[in-house]
Amino acid sequence: MIEGFWKGVFSNKVLWVTILSWAVAQGVKILIGLIKERKFNFYWILRTGGMPSAHSAAVAALAFAVGKERGFSSPFFALSSVFALIIMFDAQTWRRSIGVQAGILNKMMEDIQEKRKVGEDKLRELVGHTPVEVFVGALMGVLIALTFYY
Repeated sequence: MIEGFWKGVFSNKVLWVTILSWAVAQGVKILIGLIKERKFNFYWILRTGGMPSAHSAAVAALAFAVGKERGFSSPFFALSSVFALIIMFDAQTWRRSIGVQAGILNKMMEDIQEKRKVGEDKLRELVGHTPVEVFVGALMGVLIALTFYY
């Protein structure tokens, strides 16, 4: 039974193209960081936000791969596509808004610290994506899935 489970996991094209798309998008972020900063930061491996959106790459690849496996008229493709749209919408709206709020709160903390010397950690500001980052991530995911299936 466990052997069958692992065989299924390792032969699941949909799973692997989704993971590959996420990993490639994260790798591109690391490459961009290396070019910009001229040094490596381990944090870039797991960071959110930035170009391209790894979330968008993964869910777009997932939806495309499900469409290839089950058919683009299947309810599975519909489900994965709606899931992808929700994730991409969330990435560019709610998570981005949280980042803007973090920026405002960090500015407030700086103002307070200058006057009262209050020591607090800054909030992470880059948690969401711009629409362009989401689009590029989604396009990357579809292209990787296309390459994987052809």
